[in-house]
Amino acid sequence: MRIGILETGKVNPALVAEHGPYAPMFERLLGGADPSFELPVFSVIDNEFPETVHDCDAWLVTGSKHGVYENLPWMERLKVFLRDAYAAEAPIIGVCFGHQILAEALGGKVVKSGKGWGAGLHRYEVSATAGWMPELGGELAVHAMHQDQVISLPDDAEVIARSEFCEFAALAYGGIDAPRAISIQPHPEFEEPYERALIELRRGDGIPEEVADPALQTLGAPTDNSLIADWFAAFLRQARARRRNAA
Repeated sequence: MRIGILETGKVNPALVAEHGPYAPMFERLLGGADPSFELPVFSVIDNEFPETVHDCDAWLVTGSKHGVYENLPWMERLKVFLRDAYAAEAPIIGVCFGHQILAEALGGKVVKSGKGWGAGLHRYEVSATAGWMPELGGELAVHAMHQDQVISLPDDAEVIARSEFCEFAALAYGGIDAPRAISIQPHPEFEEPYERALIELRRGDGIPEEVADPALQTLGAPTDNSLIADWFAAFLRQARARRRNAA
């Protein structure tokens, strides 16, 4: 199965040598759940788009330092691509900025939240489950790094995880039992050393020290990254089977 990675951001140059670019983070995450996945990369932030929504079996939209409300030309093009992919029932996964721009593309709203930065290891209540979701228990622990949030949902979206800080932390689109797209605000692709380095880099220069320091104290506890990878893989396999049955 070919899952096209739509790259919407770049790792800060100061961190690339040690931690690498974004795409390999997703390759490790998804490859750990299903080594058969092929993961071609399209740097949409550099206007490198697939020719059609059918070029891959599914799509994954990454995080970015940008805000959806910037309305940059590549973002507008990406919104059109996502609407076309959704209409064609091509499975979509959105992560952080990907979560936000998918919501905007399908009729939701994203703003720079008055709650400020979410950073460090956050915990989310799993508020809805379905058969395609591996057993996750009632809570997810995932690294967060964002100040933008989805504040209103598209008509097709249903909340599947939330927290006091982030009400719409994970969404399923088109019905939770057999969704056409899923998205998540935190970063299951971030491992602890990268999250730590990113907070330290931004501490006092973007993220206030009074937010960064407690966030650093949360790091080192176990995450549910691998479980979310299984969740992503199960969603993709179910969507593939559904499309084959419909053919």
